[in-house]
Amino acid sequence: MRSTRRRRRMSAIDQINVTPLLDLTFLLLIVFMISMPLMEYRTSISPPEMNSEKLPEENFQGITLTRTGTIMLGKEPVTREELTAALSRLRDSAPKTQLLLRADGARSYNDVIELMALIRHTGFHDVSLVTQAEGK
Repeated sequence: MRSTRRRRRMSAIDQINVTPLLDLTFLLLIVFMISMPLMEYRTSISPPEMNSEKLPEENFQGITLTRTGTIMLGKEPVTREELTAALSRLRDSAPKTQLLLRADGARSYNDVIELMALIRHTGFHDVSLVTQAEGK
């Protein structure tokens, strides 16, 4: 008799109904799928505004990164080593020179950041990025 009672109790435990568990899981999944896109749009950021000031007339040096990856100092193509040497000389002779960095839109963000790091390494910590006004 004891063995039959034990079997009945064990058979009841063996038959767990997973339907409510699956219902709850799918309900939570649907709630998260609906609420996650809404959370993204609530993120508050302040993007930088484009300044429409004209470029300074004097006391600036232009550095350009072309579509092909060539670095131009003024209007002359230079290598990274030549750029480092030229900027070090410029820093020693005219430390208040403003650097203006132009980069072709086809260049990757990483290329521009690497060039900015190279410029910072020479001692110029304030570099302005030149942008083009929208629609031009």
